[in-house]
Amino acid sequence: MPEPTPIPTEQLQFAMPPAHTGVDEERRYRKERLAAALRLFARHGLEEGVSGQVTVRDPEFADCYWANPFGVPFALLTVGDLVLVNGEGKVVDGRRHVNQAAFTLHAQIHRARPDVVAVAHSHSTHGRALAALGEPLDPITQEACAFYEDHALHTAYTGVVVDEEEGRRVAASLGPRKAVILRNHGLLTVGDSVDAAAWWFLTMERCCQVQLAARAAGEPVPIGHQDALRTREQLGSDLVAWINYQPLYQQIAHREPELFG
Repeated sequence: MPEPTPIPTEQLQFAMPPAHTGVDEERRYRKERLAAALRLFARHGLEEGVSGQVTVRDPEFADCYWANPFGVPFALLTVGDLVLVNGEGKVVDGRRHVNQAAFTLHAQIHRARPDVVAVAHSHSTHGRALAALGEPLDPITQEACAFYEDHALHTAYTGVVVDEEEGRRVAASLGPRKAVILRNHGLLTVGDSVDAAAWWFLTMERCCQVQLAARAAGEPVPIGHQDALRTREQLGSDLVAWINYQPLYQQIAHREPELFG
C-alpha cells in the first residue's frame, strides 16, 4: 500500500466567523447566537431565578441591544422571545419586559466600549464564591492565563445595579479588559461576538471552580509572568474564544432546534 498523501491544508474545513451580506442577515445571526447562548447557560446551571442577562448590540442601531426578556427561563427561550431595548432601557421591539437592573449595567458597558458586541452576566456558583473572597483569578492553569492581566476586580459591592452611575463605575473598572469580577456579586464578560462573550463567561466560571478547588486541596503553583503572558497571547483573543465555543453551539443547535423559532 502506498504511503498516504497529506490533504492540502486549504482543502480542510475550519470554522471561522461568517461574513454577512446585509444588516438583516447579521441581525438574525446575532439573535440566533444569543438565544443559543442563553440555552447553553441553562444547561450549565448558570440561571438563578430571574437573575442573569446576555445582551448583543444591534448591527444597525448602535445604542439598541437585543436581550433576554424578564422572567422567561433560559432553557425555553427562542429567537422570537428576544426583546430589543434602547439605551434608555425602553423596549422598542418585543412583547415582554426587560430586566431593568441588569440592563442598566449592560447599557453602560456597551456605551463605554463601542468595540464590545456582547455582554454576559449571570449569578454563577463558583464565580460568586470567588467574588465573595474579593480576589482575582490566578494564573494557575492554561485556561486561566487567557484572563491574565486582562480582567479586573470591582472592589465595591454593586448590589442590584439600579442607577446609571453605578453602571458607569463598573464599566470604568472593566476598562479595556475582557472580564470583571464584581465583589460579592459574580462575573461579567464581554466580547466582539455573542460566542466570545459566552465562552469567556463559561470558561471563567470553570477557572473559578478550579482555583477554589486547588486552594482547598493545597497551595497552587502559579505560572510565571512571561509564560502567562505568552499563553494569553495564544489563547486570549476573541477569535480563539469564538473557535472554542463552536462545539457547544453545534450541540445546542442540533439538540434544541426549536430555539430558532
